[in-house]
Amino acid sequence: MEAASGINGSVSGELVSVAHALSLPAESYGNDPDIEMAWAMRAMQHAEVYYKLISSVDPQFLKLTKVDDQIYSEFRKHFETLRIDVLDPEELKSESAKEKWRPFCLKFEGIVEDFNYGTLLRLDCSQGYTEENTIFAPRIQFFAIEIARNREGYNKAVYISVQDNEGEKGANNGVEEKTEKGDSEGEKEKTDKGGEKEKEANKEINRSDEASV
Repeated sequence: MEAASGINGSVSGELVSVAHALSLPAESYGNDPDIEMAWAMRAMQHAEVYYKLISSVDPQFLKLTKVDDQIYSEFRKHFETLRIDVLDPEELKSESAKEKWRPFCLKFEGIVEDFNYGTLLRLDCSQGYTEENTIFAPRIQFFAIEIARNREGYNKAVYISVQDNEGEKGANNGVEEKTEKGDSEGEKEKTDKGGEKEKEANKEINRSDEASV
């Protein structure tokens, strides 16, 4: 638990930044395409920060809000069987789904700041924030699903994948360094042996010259 607390402390600043800047309310930009694009770019940048966090820190140690326990408890009480590793957009966006999500979301009005702001959410939690893998969702919905993904181990696939790739890169770099070192030593050995043979040849030449004299 102490280790978890330490990690939580080290990433809390970035998480606060992500939580505050992931989104803006839709009414703030209306139909202005330039503002919509600026919002989308900013949201994407901060979504990438969140993705980097779950890539570099075991997600089970992350704390996204001050009320993670309450969010997770209410979420699984309302959506006990909802599949969260790969989300079905219909489970979030259909009219029947919205009716089911509405009372859950409203529970956190005044508890989670800007609980209903639009946010970027990944459909497949093993993948990143690509155009095909991203949808817009209320901020509290993002928190509920991502907290559950962290606690239930689904986001760990990202962490393991990234760590494995970094490990492979490190191993490959080590092999390359070893190969370069081996090649260098091999060339040195060849040079040394060549020098010894040259010395022996010179001795033989000198002996022949002396015998001739």
